Formats: sequence, structure tokens, C-alpha cells
Amino acid sequence: MYAQDYQVLLDVAIDAFGGGMRLCHAPSDAMGDGRDVVVFGKHWGKELRLPSRLNGGGYFVDWILARLDSSRSLAEFVAIELQTMDTTGSYEAQVHRFLQTGTALPDKPSNINWENVSKRILPQIIFKGHVLRQEALCRKGMYFICPSPVYTRILARLGGSLRPYHPQPGALTFRQYDVGDPVAPGNVRLLEFKGQMTTTVDQVALAFTSPSNLPAPGVYEQAIRAELSP
Repeated sequence: MYAQDYQVLLDVAIDAFGGGMRLCHAPSDAMGDGRDVVVFGKHWGKELRLPSRLNGGGYFVDWILARLDSSRSLAEFVAIELQTMDTTGSYEAQVHRFLQTGTALPDKPSNINWENVSKRILPQIIFKGHVLRQEALCRKGMYFICPSPVYTRILARLGGSLRPYHPQPGALTFRQYDVGDPVAPGNVRLLEFKGQMTTTVDQVALAFTSPSNLPAPGVYEQAIRAELSP
């Protein structure tokens, strides 16, 4: 997800702040023309912890993009959460086999834990989204970056009925990426942007706690009766 020199971060900077943005490791790298975006996150700058909840732990935001004005002062910022896939089991043998031969093992060494992605990440982004909504300079809300299969599963988990909104405080913008076409051996497939959808934290929270894609009434009763039948 960080291919092409963290292209996903630059994509968000341009989408949130406008064209011509450039990413910086520190304010000292800024040119002072209003197009400098200081990045806080792994391998760029320290991760910024959100304020702790009362009698509870705090959360880290994966990335903060802070745009500086012409005086190199903070003008505005956006937060980014990035989620790939959660797996169970080990895929070490699969990786070694692929790197050595370019082929996959015939068996399936691990499983993708789709439900853990949904139930773990959704409460976090709802909480973080509400915290960021209180920030006067977080005018475009939060971005959520993920592979297309993860995006599809999350929408299915939420019932697929999120209303679209324009970027605003309290907004949540989903951006999905996928790998590009196959390339010759020794080359790297490109990371391709597949689209985005902006909604609000409230919409996600409502869909998460009041799902509309429920099974038909009576499914448990039918299952119990089937087991009780002689």
C-alpha cells in the first residue's frame, strides 16, 4: 500500500488540499509557498496519539497530513487510517515459495479474517472520527485507505447504504486501491486507485449499530427445529 514512494499519501494531500502539494518530513523542508504538507507517521515523523479516553486507552492515527501556510505555520490537516488485511495462520512458506519460484503453494496456509477487520477497525474509526470532528483545522475529516476487497467487505458489513456527503468536519472518505496489471518477471505491479466515497462518521456509526442487511426473521428458530427433528 506504500508503493511508488507513498503515492497514497500524496493522493490524499492533493484531494484534501488541492493540486501541487508536496510531502515533507519536517517544517525545515518546507518551501513556504502554502503547498508543503508535513507527514506524521511511520518512517516520516512520529505518530501522533489521540487524547486518551477517560479511564481508557488512547488511539494512534496512522498518518496525519499537516499543510503549512506561507509562514510555515499549520493551516489545516487531515488524518488517515490505512487497513490492509488481517490473516490467521502463517503465510511464511507461501512467501518463500513465491519469491523463489513465482508460484504459489497448492494448499492454503492462512485465511483472511474478514470479520476481524470489520469489527476491530469500524469502532476505532468511529471514535477517531468524532475526536477529529472537534478540531477546527481538520476541515475535511478523516480518510480511510484500503485494498478494494477490504472496502467491498466493509460496505457489505455496513449494509451498503451509506449516504454520500461532501468533505467536511466529521467526514469519512473511503479510498480503495488495487494492484495493476501483471508485469514481466522482476518488475513490480503498480498500485492503482479504484475510487473513493465520502460519507460521515454518523452514517458509519448508524449503519454499524443498526445494520439493514439482516437475515430473514426466524432463522435461529428454523435451525433449532431442524436439529430437534428426529
